[in-house]
Amino acid sequence: MTSRVQDALVGRHPGTLLSRLVPGVDSAASAFVRAASVLFVTVLTAAAAQVSMPIPFTPVPLTFQPMVVLLGASALGGRLGAASQVLYLLAGFAGLPVFAASPLLPQGAARLLGPTGGYLLSYPLAAFVAGSLAERGLDRRYLGSVLAMLAGLLAIFAFGVFWLSFFLSPANPVIGIPAAARAGFYPFIGADLAKVLIAAGALPALWKITGSR
Repeated sequence: MTSRVQDALVGRHPGTLLSRLVPGVDSAASAFVRAASVLFVTVLTAAAAQVSMPIPFTPVPLTFQPMVVLLGASALGGRLGAASQVLYLLAGFAGLPVFAASPLLPQGAARLLGPTGGYLLSYPLAAFVAGSLAERGLDRRYLGSVLAMLAGLLAIFAFGVFWLSFFLSPANPVIGIPAAARAGFYPFIGADLAKVLIAAGALPALWKITGSR
């Protein structure tokens, strides 16, 4: 077992990439930097939603959002990462065009109540999970970064598929889960795993560039 994984299990906090890049960011005087960082990840999440690919047999589009959510949270930490996604959802709820374009699904609050709402609503939880693990040092090594991002991705799929099951079989969600997995898990898991394996290398590389591993 590596020292980073041991740190995560016992709850030690080596810090975030943001705190490394901006020393003193955790102080009260750096509230502006924290707010700007949260807003930056929120904007990146909204931008990633605009690069989407609809798939004919499912209402769930293929987007780069999960990777932005997980990478941003890994850099910011659990609480700030979750805050960036709460802000993203609030922007969408208010009617701003921040969700993926869809000929079937509306923008605004109705999107959050529709079949893909579970994926979107899972973003704060996924960000908190991945960011909290990164805070404990898992993002400083490639394998640890993969594990942290996979934990966040699991949260997205678990909540998203469960939510989708109510739309595919409203009378019996238990029966609806297999159908929801076919529509919202199996078509995406391969591509998302590949993206995790690629994206997970970014955090250790940045830690190395900053001179701390």
